[in-house]
Amino acid sequence: MTHAEHSFTLPHTDRLYIGGQWTVPATSETFEVLDCSTEEVAARVAKAGESDAALAARAAREAFDHGPWPRMTPAERGAYLEKMAQRFEALNDSFAAIWTTETGILYKIAKPRIGLFLAGAFRQYAAMAATHPFVTPTRSASGHQAYRVQEPVGVTVAIVPWNGPAALMAYKVAPALLAGCTVIIKCSPEAPLSGYLFAQICEEVGLPPGVVNMLTADRDVSESLIRNPGVDKITFTGSTAAGRRIGAAAAERVARVTLELGGKSPAVVLDDFDVETAAKSLGAPYFSYMSGQVCHSITRIIVPRAKHDAMVEALSASARGMVIGNPFDEASTMGPLATARQRESVERMVAQAMAEGAQLAAGGGRPRHLDRGFFFEPTVFGNVDNRSSLGQEEVFGPVLSVIPADSDQHAIDIANDTIFGLNAVVFTNDAERAMAVARQLRAGSVGHNGSRTDFSIGFGGFKQSGIGREGGVGGLEAFLESKTVVLDQALA
Repeated sequence: MTHAEHSFTLPHTDRLYIGGQWTVPATSETFEVLDCSTEEVAARVAKAGESDAALAARAAREAFDHGPWPRMTPAERGAYLEKMAQRFEALNDSFAAIWTTETGILYKIAKPRIGLFLAGAFRQYAAMAATHPFVTPTRSASGHQAYRVQEPVGVTVAIVPWNGPAALMAYKVAPALLAGCTVIIKCSPEAPLSGYLFAQICEEVGLPPGVVNMLTADRDVSESLIRNPGVDKITFTGSTAAGRRIGAAAAERVARVTLELGGKSPAVVLDDFDVETAAKSLGAPYFSYMSGQVCHSITRIIVPRAKHDAMVEALSASARGMVIGNPFDEASTMGPLATARQRESVERMVAQAMAEGAQLAAGGGRPRHLDRGFFFEPTVFGNVDNRSSLGQEEVFGPVLSVIPADSDQHAIDIANDTIFGLNAVVFTNDAERAMAVARQLRAGSVGHNGSRTDFSIGFGGFKQSGIGREGGVGGLEAFLESKTVVLDQALA
């Protein structure tokens, strides 16, 4: 199976999508987008500068202040979302091929997940047009007729990461559009191609000019958007370090933020659960799904001390059984990392873990049979100190840590001993016991016997894993402001 069998066409990569037009950027500079499995240039895209970002902000501001979009009914906006969902379905395979090319996710995994995330998100929010209470009548304390009105927050900047751009774009843009916001999508230079296909669909369905704008830019341009007084809201997915900077800049002018940040998510394996069964859930599926480049990956495996060695061996067997190769090949069970920089970061973390005394049980380097592409072996460490660098810092690569615990409470304490709080899993045959442990874990999602994150309900983290939620009703309300209107008499 070759890349040529999964081609995609993007006719406007030399331009930016601003104000409903494919706009020539202020400079001729471009970003090279690499195929992460071959290191060859897959595309070149326009590099936006600060003047281009300011133009996009003005277009979004004009569309919000004077355009029809915020003044449509939710049902009218929902109809556009449904049209977009249909186009996402039609272009599903192109989105999947782009995702695989840019990030290394296996194509056989990308293809069904794109439909779930893209069309699924837009359909979910299109349905909310009829069910969400945008205007709720009530009585004021004085006895007057009152209304709780939810209105769009305004111009929104959606800063999209490189690891899952299409899906994360969907869960930012769909609720923002239903709310009545206008949006500027800021794509990552490493993975901007989904943004181009996304903007193409916005044009095809006839969104009013300026409702959605799309550009690719470096961090300095992102910061100019965050500080732009015409921007009301920033929604960002990325590292906790970058989220701190964005939150601080937004706070200077009290701009609204949703921050979906990093994780160091634990699995708590209780003493009644079979180690081999847990390892089947924690090993191969983790390595296969984007080679561990996922913020909510379960990477700290906390087990009873007596079962530590068995867990290390079971996970190591999973690692040794992975077939690393071309992510478009059906035979591959794990693809590359997205960039050379990301692989170098993983290599540094692995070297530091070994220097700090963690016991390498499997992997730890580049596959010897692959001399091109950003591949890294699935890696397992045992006897990891939770306070070590490997126990505390996000690796964002195919590296698992096994940590021994002396009791249930000790395991819970280890799980919570982190600045992060994004995701967690409890392995036990007892649902009551699972709920009791889950309620003690400081995490935005907790699964029973497997990772159970669910954007249709809501996704986000405790502590330094973020602020706010994406997906579900909470994801919509993140783009709404609440207004109280008290009238002398009821509306007819």
